Amino acid sequence: VQLQASGGGLVQAGGSLRLSCAASGRTVSIYAMGWFRQAPGKEREFVAAISWRGGSTYSTDSVKGRFTISRDDAENTVFLQMNSLKPEDTAVYYCAASKEGLGASTILYSNWGQGTLVTVSS
Repeated sequence: VQLQASGGGLVQAGGSLRLSCAASGRTVSIYAMGWFRQAPGKEREFVAAISWRGGSTYSTDSVKGRFTISRDDAENTVFLQMNSLKPEDTAVYYCAASKEGLGASTILYSNWGQGTLVTVSS
């Protein structure tokens, strides 16, 4: 499956963005899907994930209450709604697909999109 992330941009602190991850080549419905981010000079970190049926979601503590992951398997797309953005959310955001189930480790994810840049100004 090929993944294409989009929706990044420049936003002021407190603002919102909605990231999309469009899948092609194979239906994404059989995969758990995740969002990760990588800030300059830092390692890639887990943001949120959703199970292959959408019944379970999981996010890192720093985004709980602000970010929401969802999926539309009919459209082969996964979303990350980001509200109340902070400057520390600035990073390149990547979507990824996992056949191994829901989790925060990059090792679980076999397919990665190219990333979309989110910049939050103070």
